[in-house]
Amino acid sequence: MGHVEIPETDISGPVGLRGAPRPRTAASRNRTAALEQLWRAPTAERDPAERAPARRKPGHHPSVGALTDLIGLAGPAWLLLHLGEQPRPWLAAAVAGAVWTGLRGARGRYADPVRGEPGGAFGALGDWLVLLGILAVLHAAAGGSVDPATAVAAVAPGLLVATAVEGLRRWARTARRGRAVRRVLLVGEAAGLDRAAELLNSRTDHDYRLVAAIPVGPARPGYEGVQVPGRLASAPADDDVTTVLGGAYAHEADLVLVAPGPQLTGDRLRRLGWGLHDAGVALSVVSELSGVTAGRVRPVTAAGLTLLHIAPPLRGGPQGVLKAALDRSGALFGLLVLSPLLLAVALCVRFSSRGPVFHRQVRQGQHNRPFTMWKFRTMVADAEARKEQLTEDNEVDGPLFKMRRDPRVTPVGRTLRRTSIDELPQLFNVLLGQMSLVGPRPPLPEEASRYDEREHRRLAVKPGLTGLWQVSGRSDLSWQETVSLDLWYVDNWSVATDMGLLARTVRAVTDGRGAY
Repeated sequence: MGHVEIPETDISGPVGLRGAPRPRTAASRNRTAALEQLWRAPTAERDPAERAPARRKPGHHPSVGALTDLIGLAGPAWLLLHLGEQPRPWLAAAVAGAVWTGLRGARGRYADPVRGEPGGAFGALGDWLVLLGILAVLHAAAGGSVDPATAVAAVAPGLLVATAVEGLRRWARTARRGRAVRRVLLVGEAAGLDRAAELLNSRTDHDYRLVAAIPVGPARPGYEGVQVPGRLASAPADDDVTTVLGGAYAHEADLVLVAPGPQLTGDRLRRLGWGLHDAGVALSVVSELSGVTAGRVRPVTAAGLTLLHIAPPLRGGPQGVLKAALDRSGALFGLLVLSPLLLAVALCVRFSSRGPVFHRQVRQGQHNRPFTMWKFRTMVADAEARKEQLTEDNEVDGPLFKMRRDPRVTPVGRTLRRTSIDELPQLFNVLLGQMSLVGPRPPLPEEASRYDEREHRRLAVKPGLTGLWQVSGRSDLSWQETVSLDLWYVDNWSVATDMGLLARTVRAVTDGRGAY
C-alpha cells in the first residue's frame, strides 16, 4: 500500500475527540495539553470513565401508537357493524382502521409531540372528522350499502380510544417531566444568547432547562442569572471543543444549543458538532424562524446545503371548508343550547340600567372588511361619549383602550365581562359568516387604521369569538404579546388547533384572569 501524503492545513488543534488532526507545533501542543489539564480540574467533578452525559432512552414508540389506533377503531367497528347486521363488517372495519391509522400517521400523531403548540389530545377530534369525510367519499365511490348512521356509531369508539391514549401520553410526560428535562448549555454570540435565554426562561411549557452559557467573542451577555463557565474566541480556535465540553460536563448538560452568528457558523459549527457527537453530547441549532410550527417545516439537502422548506399557511382547502362548517354548526348549536341563558342575561341587562340590551359596534373583519359586532351591553348608555375623558387613564400600550377599573362598566356588566358571557351574542356573527369561533379579536376601525404592516396581518383570517389571546391572559397581555399570539394563529391555524383552543377557553373563562 502506498504512502498517502496529508496536505498541510490551517487547523492546528483538536477538532474532535477521536480521529482528529493533532497540533503541528510545539506551542499548540503545549496549549492543548494545558487546556485539557484545566478542564480536568476539580470544577467538573465527574468520573473520567463516565464523562459523557447519559442519553435518555426514547419514551415514545410510533408503532405502538399506530397499533393501538388500528385495534381501537377496527375492533369495536367490526363488533358494532356485526351486531347491526351490516354487510361484510370485517372488510368495512379493516378499511376504516387502515384509513384511520394512515390519516393519524400522515398528520404526525405518532411522532414525538412538539410542546407548546395548541391542539394536543383534541387533535384526535379533528382527525376523526376528516376520517368521516374520507369514509363518506369511499362509501359513495364504492356504492356501499352500510347504513351511514350505523357507520358513524361504529367508528366513534376509535375516537374515544385515541383521545384516552393521548391523554395518558400527556399525563405520562407531565409525570416524568421532573426527571426527563433536557439540561441545556447555550453557545453563541451575546445577542443570540440573550434572545434564546430569555425565551427559554420565560415559558415553562417545554422540557428544556438552561443551566449555563458559553459566549463567543468579547461581548458580555446582557441576560442575567445564567452561569458562564467559559468563553470562545471570536475566530475558530483549537480549544473550541474542549471549552464547550468542559462547560457541558461541569454542569451535566446533555444538550448543547448553538445560536449561530457571524463568529459561529459554517465549518466552525461543523467541527464543534464532530467533537460533541464523539463525546456523546447532543447538539441542536437555534433557527431564526419564529412563529412557524414544526409541522410546516420540511428539511431537505441540495448541493451540500441544508434547506428548510416552509409550507404556506392554510387559507382554504378541505380544512377551510371543515372550519366553516364547524363554525356555522357550532354557532347554531350554541344559540339553541344557550337560549335560556341568553334570555336571562338580556333581562338582567335591561332592568339593571338604562339603555339597550345589546351593544352594536362596527369592527374590522377579514381583509379589513367592516361588519357590525353584537355584544351584551356592559357599560352605561353614554360610554362612548365618556371615552375621551378617560384617554389619559389607558392602561395598555398600542392602539387598544383598556382600564382595569373602568367607571363606565355597570355592576352587571362587570360580572358579564369576567365570565365572558357578554361575548355570546357574537354567535350570531359566526352564524352569518362574519366571524369564526376561533381567531384574532376584531379591532375597531380607528385601531385598524393605526396598524403597521405586521399588525395588519392579523386581518388575514376571520376574527374569532375566542383565540390564543383569551387562553393566554386576555387583557393582562401587552399589545405586542397580543399581536405575536394572533400572528402565530394566522400562520399556523388548523382545525385541530381550533378544537384545542375551544377546550382551553373553558378553563380560561372559569378562571376569569385578565377579563375586565
